[in-house]
Amino acid sequence: MARVISVEAERFPIAGTFTISRGSKTEAEVITVTIGENGHVGRGECVPYKRYSETMDGVHAAIEAMRERIASGIDRTALLAAMPAGAARNAIDCALWDLEAKLSGRPAADAIGAVSPKALETAYTLSLDEPEAMAGQARANASRPLLKVKIGGDNDMARIRAVTQAAPQSRIILDANEGWTDDNVVENLAFAAEHGIALIEQPLPAGRDGILRAIAHPVPICADESVHEAKNLEALVGLYDAVNIKLDKSGGLTEALTLRDRARELGFGIMVGCMVGTSLAMAPAVLLAQGADFVDLDGPLLLARDREPGLVYQGSLVSPPDRALWG
Repeated sequence: MARVISVEAERFPIAGTFTISRGSKTEAEVITVTIGENGHVGRGECVPYKRYSETMDGVHAAIEAMRERIASGIDRTALLAAMPAGAARNAIDCALWDLEAKLSGRPAADAIGAVSPKALETAYTLSLDEPEAMAGQARANASRPLLKVKIGGDNDMARIRAVTQAAPQSRIILDANEGWTDDNVVENLAFAAEHGIALIEQPLPAGRDGILRAIAHPVPICADESVHEAKNLEALVGLYDAVNIKLDKSGGLTEALTLRDRARELGFGIMVGCMVGTSLAMAPAVLLAQGADFVDLDGPLLLARDREPGLVYQGSLVSPPDRALWG
């Protein structure tokens, strides 16, 4: 029996405005893939990302181009060879994982070895703004144990000082989104260390980060835009201390699992992150993140409206997905 496939573009409003060094957005634009077989349905969600030259139309077209092969029964291994890493492959791959779980009756958590998955402490993201406004965001969320702070401008030291003073009990991740330069990275790293920062994501542009091999790392540095698949990892040894694994970058859970395991072999710390999407996008990542050093799966917390049913968040704890949602 041939599979039935649907591809849908959806939009979910963000609570306020989400701003990083590359711009602002007021809604999460996602594409959802649904694959049906023998009365069971699997779903996957992806978030096209402009930084990687992805658009809603382009990702939609890439998924549609695979329609015949999906209908004919392509499996996840063949999918890796048939499509490049990125959002389009992620939506299909995660839908196939979900479908396999529904057809077999075996939870995806068991299939990937995440037996008895636990609730995880996720970071909560503060948007880039002027220092005073960011201090207000931090103060409002100072009870959260882990904050992720978007920086990457000309006034980052003031932002770091403002946020750490406003949330003195929180561990803090800084995410520069490639916004620092060779001229300020050493000074900014030292300042971050003085203020007890736990981790810094992608301070320099991907491919222009060679200086990281030659300078001190007083705060661990995590690759984000510089790492997509496991094949990228060996070139990052000595440059970065950790890697941020996102399903939309790796092109699905299948490659993300390989990336995570290889990163551990090479001695990298593991962070599992996300784009701004719904609980459907976060669900497989919660399973991937079991045992990770840092978890940043707060996408639904930034939305004004999530899917139903969604993931259960209690403060900064996110529980594994119910099978009605995914897996």
